[in-house]
Amino acid sequence: MQARSKTKHRLTLRIGRGTMAFAMYSNDEGQQSILYEPYVVKSGVSIAANLREAFKTSDLLLQAPPRVRLMLDTDVLFVPVDLFSEQTMDDMLHHAFPETEQDAVCYNVVPDLNCVALFAVNRDLRLVVDDHFSDVQVIAAASPVWRHLHQRSYTGASRKLFGYFHERRLDIFSFQQNRFKFFNSYEAGRSHDAIYFLLYVWKQLQLNAVDDGLHLAGNMPEQEWLLTELRRYLQRVFTVNPQADFQQSAVRLPNGMPYDLQTLFLIGR
Repeated sequence: MQARSKTKHRLTLRIGRGTMAFAMYSNDEGQQSILYEPYVVKSGVSIAANLREAFKTSDLLLQAPPRVRLMLDTDVLFVPVDLFSEQTMDDMLHHAFPETEQDAVCYNVVPDLNCVALFAVNRDLRLVVDDHFSDVQVIAAASPVWRHLHQRSYTGASRKLFGYFHERRLDIFSFQQNRFKFFNSYEAGRSHDAIYFLLYVWKQLQLNAVDDGLHLAGNMPEQEWLLTELRRYLQRVFTVNPQADFQQSAVRLPNGMPYDLQTLFLIGR
């Protein structure tokens, strides 16, 4: 409940790979809901410049509170807690993702999984955000997803592999003893690519096609075809819906909201 309370007092800016959206809690006449405003990003213009323009027209930004959560859908490097150091984190992330060398490095501690998530934020984007808000919290967009699916991994006795679709990418991961057993991210804008990667990792982890489960979340390309084809090879293929998992929630979710934002507002980060 503490995380959700904090969420209520912040505007959330979700910045993706060429996408941008704003969201905030609303309590209109006692009915809890979420105000959600996707922003059409102009191609050929930086995300920072797009955000500057958004401050001129966006209803949510024009009435925003001073507290904001900057939610970044970007590449993430996981470091075990006992190996993490703020003095070396820049070198570690830039070595793993050389394209981030001009960016600032941020980190989120993920206590449930005994690791630290390192990721980059564009310096111009951060400057725009800091110019408009006095209290800025920066998080990896997928952090509420990791938390939710880690909790889900404890339901039932079967082993589970998770696939999370977002921004034409596919994160595939599994958990073991409060840690990531496996995590990798793939370009998967096409359903054929997604099937290949999912079945490759399934085989690599030596999962059982009859007893173990594949759980998929997010914006799947050609969802019906994808699920049908996967079920030709695996007997237990499921889709994850946070609204269904938290039916007791009184919050109404807007249509079109990304899966990570849904999860953030339903269970916190």
